[in-house]
Amino acid sequence: MPKQEPFPFPHELYPDDWFSPLQREDLFPGDSPIELDLGCGDGSFLARISEGLPEIRFLGIERLLGRVRKVNRKIDRAGLVNAKVMRADSNYAIKWLLPAEAFRRIHFLCPDPWPKKKHARRRQMCQLPFLQSLHDLIEEGGELLFMTDAPEYFAEALEVQKTCDFFEQLPWKEGDFFYPKTDFEEQWLAEGKTMSRLRLRKV
Repeated sequence: MPKQEPFPFPHELYPDDWFSPLQREDLFPGDSPIELDLGCGDGSFLARISEGLPEIRFLGIERLLGRVRKVNRKIDRAGLVNAKVMRADSNYAIKWLLPAEAFRRIHFLCPDPWPKKKHARRRQMCQLPFLQSLHDLIEEGGELLFMTDAPEYFAEALEVQKTCDFFEQLPWKEGDFFYPKTDFEEQWLAEGKTMSRLRLRKV
């Protein structure tokens, strides 16, 4: 019989009330900076950046149960005390659960590019209401970091920024600051592809 895993998982943030906004102290105690990995997948990036920046607290949001299990195991194996994962739909979490101005940075890495033309309207980084919701979660002067391997998605996101007056674009070159590669990035780079990066600061 397979071993039963504890519920909630040891490193899972499980709100007492899923219909009330969380407070900053519900995420992590103390006043250390907190960063959000939105759609954290299997947790590879979350675990790597948490290990590399132990002074920062990291919260991953992931909808799929199997991936949340993987994230929890990676956090556990690495012995990390500065990382948690919450199983939730990203749109619901950012609109109804997560506290305003709680995050120093939001990482939105390799989201679904929706390559078919009829689905392009679903690209979240190209929707001003979605960007405004992220803006509300970021502390004054904080940042939104976006990365994609889809050139069309990136070009559209840049166009949208021309009409966005609540973020300003900053340069972001490899090596500007510690930033571990995602599994997707390693895969694409090994295939000779490139990743496009967008660094935005809250204004």
